[in-house]
Amino acid sequence: MKKKLYVLLMTVLCFGCSPSQEINDIDNNQTPSPDTYKTPEKQEDNNTITTYKFLALGDSYTIGQSVCDSCKFPEQLKDSLIPKFNSDDTFELKVIATTGWTTSDLIQALNIEIPSNDYNLVTLLISVNNQYQNKPFSIYQMEFPSLVSKAILYAKGDKKNLIVVSIPDYAFTPFGRGNQDISNDIDKYNSFAKNYCETNNISFVNITDITRMGLDNTALVASDGLHPSELAYSQFVQRILPLAIEKLKD
Repeated sequence: MKKKLYVLLMTVLCFGCSPSQEINDIDNNQTPSPDTYKTPEKQEDNNTITTYKFLALGDSYTIGQSVCDSCKFPEQLKDSLIPKFNSDDTFELKVIATTGWTTSDLIQALNIEIPSNDYNLVTLLISVNNQYQNKPFSIYQMEFPSLVSKAILYAKGDKKNLIVVSIPDYAFTPFGRGNQDISNDIDKYNSFAKNYCETNNISFVNITDITRMGLDNTALVASDGLHPSELAYSQFVQRILPLAIEKLKD
């Protein structure tokens, strides 16, 4: 009798250890589900390295006559842009400019050295030599729009990537000696450029007033007594920089 009770008891205990109970025990121990072993989706890469291409077109004011290579405004602008972007981003600057170039000279140069059309930012500062060389104003009226069109083409065909910079006034230098006729001519050129840009929704930055402090603040004039100094160019950049950042981050 006792033996029968013992067998019955063991049968009941073994029944309590059924495979289904073992599975439940595994579940209760929170064994990872098959989904746990799925390959994680690749996270979006927010650190993509970008190369920004910057083209500066012009004359002595763009090439930086009489200042160091890193002192000209395109170089200062590039250097000022770098800390505003991801540390891995890179900036490439190309300058097409020569002291003494008129609008005609720049057009000829661009017809020979044809820039690519993938620049993220283009600046255009030209025509002081049209005035200095007494070229007919009608030439400027015809060629400035042509240069703007070329600049837009290089700027990925998007006028939003172009910044036109006003002409400095060299009357306010030891060379210019405050000649009012020079200032009147510069105003004429700048007025045409500004009106053209506003009519066509193109960014125009005025820096002429900075150069008109050159006789009062000689630190704004380079050692040659004619061109802007590193300090003057840094003030140009202060005005251009916010707009350039906006365009590059748009």
